[in-house]
Amino acid sequence: MNIDRIRQDFPMLTKQMLCYFDNAATTFKPSSVIDAIVDYYSHYSANPGRGEYDIAFKTHQRVEHVRQQTATFIKADPSNIIFTSGTTMGINLVAQGFGLSYLKEDDEILITEGDHAANTLPWYEVAKRTGAKVTIMALGDDQRLTVDLLKKHFTTRTKILAFPEVSNVYGVRSDVKSLVAFAHQFAVIVLVDGAQAVPHHNVNMKDYDVDFYVFSAHKMCGPTGLGILYGKPEALTKMQPTVFGGGMNLTYNKQQKMDLSAIPYRFEAGTLPVASIFGLGAAIEYLTTLGLDKIHEHEMALRAYAMQRLKKLTNVILYNETSDSAIITFNIKDVFSQDAATYLNTKGIAVRSGQHCSRNLSEHLKTHGTLRWSAYFYNTMDEIDRFIEAVKDGGNYLDAYFE
Repeated sequence: MNIDRIRQDFPMLTKQMLCYFDNAATTFKPSSVIDAIVDYYSHYSANPGRGEYDIAFKTHQRVEHVRQQTATFIKADPSNIIFTSGTTMGINLVAQGFGLSYLKEDDEILITEGDHAANTLPWYEVAKRTGAKVTIMALGDDQRLTVDLLKKHFTTRTKILAFPEVSNVYGVRSDVKSLVAFAHQFAVIVLVDGAQAVPHHNVNMKDYDVDFYVFSAHKMCGPTGLGILYGKPEALTKMQPTVFGGGMNLTYNKQQKMDLSAIPYRFEAGTLPVASIFGLGAAIEYLTTLGLDKIHEHEMALRAYAMQRLKKLTNVILYNETSDSAIITFNIKDVFSQDAATYLNTKGIAVRSGQHCSRNLSEHLKTHGTLRWSAYFYNTMDEIDRFIEAVKDGGNYLDAYFE
């Protein structure tokens, strides 16, 4: 990939000297995505499925085209693609729309200690309301969820397994296909958080055979406020809507009877984030043109170079020397993570600090918070050099407050 040319596609990279290494949180947007959003407001600006006039019909066609694009991107059927507000909303929809009616008292929900809050708190709430139990699986030394680990926790009461394909802290990638195959032997429903996987890896719903899969547009060069929930037909049929209003029903009357729309529309009440959907279509086209294999290859080269240089520094503690994604979790010795991040910010370097929305992981990490470096395909080796020099020559990181 010609990174210098690619960087010209991103306004955020052409207008400032920021070394942005917080791509696991959100990614920059290429001009084509921004243009697609502006195109909606400039030439469409109508509500899909709400009017018998040209721009409303064209908007509906464009939305359904993006649904098809999304399905193709993850190897799924478009009728199984639901537009949500993000990964968090997608998991909540499954937890409340499926879990509340499916789970009974003393049933078990398995998650891992490394899960994001989005895949932890919804299950806490469902367990509280159903009498089910959330079991938090401790990760092994390789920080990866494996079938062997599942075998230690599966019981006759296990009903739901929920886990991330790629950890947002460790960057390790779990073997979704083998985990799902094991769980399905026991008729366990599986939800996979793909927020950190879809932007970097080829994923395949038909091959995975997963029951539910969720991800967000903004982590894959798309706009904020939009996510995708994929569900197998049999799983979506059993799921109940959690938001009610226009578009999700065929009819209702004064006798308080309601007929639901077909799947996926019954789960998309109200006005969709249409401009963001236009942007997602452009993001998918952009990533597809670059090629996810090439994206991942470049990311891993960046990670290898950054790790090689970090390992030579005596003031750095590394927590994931090996991983499958361009995520490096580390600390500066004797420096609070937020203080270190504040210092790096004064040098024009953006990294994440804290617990990264994975508060249950603190015990495993044996520290309250960490720094997280995460790269994407538009980052460069020169940016890594700037980052390393700042980490190496930081001196008293607390000085950042007085510069």
